[in-house]
Amino acid sequence: MAKFTTIQSTAIPLAIKNIDTDQIIPARFLKATDRKGFGDNVFRDWRYNKEGSENETFALNNTKYSGSILVAGDNFGCGSSREHAAWALSDYGFKVIVSSFFADIFKGNALNNGLLPVQVSAAFLNVLLTEVSEKPEIKLEVNLETQTILVQGMSFKESFEIDPYKKTCMINGYDDIDYLLSKKEIITAFEAKKTY
Repeated sequence: MAKFTTIQSTAIPLAIKNIDTDQIIPARFLKATDRKGFGDNVFRDWRYNKEGSENETFALNNTKYSGSILVAGDNFGCGSSREHAAWALSDYGFKVIVSSFFADIFKGNALNNGLLPVQVSAAFLNVLLTEVSEKPEIKLEVNLETQTILVQGMSFKESFEIDPYKKTCMINGYDDIDYLLSKKEIITAFEAKKTY
């Protein structure tokens, strides 16, 4: 995984509540086992009309919005436990998803794949959605070390929680095995002290 410390980016607003994993990546696209290519079909049924043309009203198709941060409605990632949802969002180019609530399994899958779920208060989320929707050029800053999210140029800031172990992994670009390997010397020294 890539190391994550601070992201400064414009954002895409998606003010829809209860976005489930089947809406993020429909089941018919789950046949591949490689993580690459899922981004092509992220939000497929919302991004495209039935005949295959782009749905111009959908936020990801609106050329005024761009960036590696998705600001979504409450209860993001509910539904099935498919890890492909995190793969699809990452492959599309998102580094951060902001919502006022995440389904637990989605949150774990996101963190395991280098995608940071930033849970904020409902009030903060509403202001973010309004600001990003009305001013697509504004940038958000997400600082993992300080666990803060802010709107650049405004005194608008909030802290977020993250599991300390997952924070360490993301800052260092570790998956679970990389983390264990980073402790190899400590483990070896501990084993050397044991008597059998």
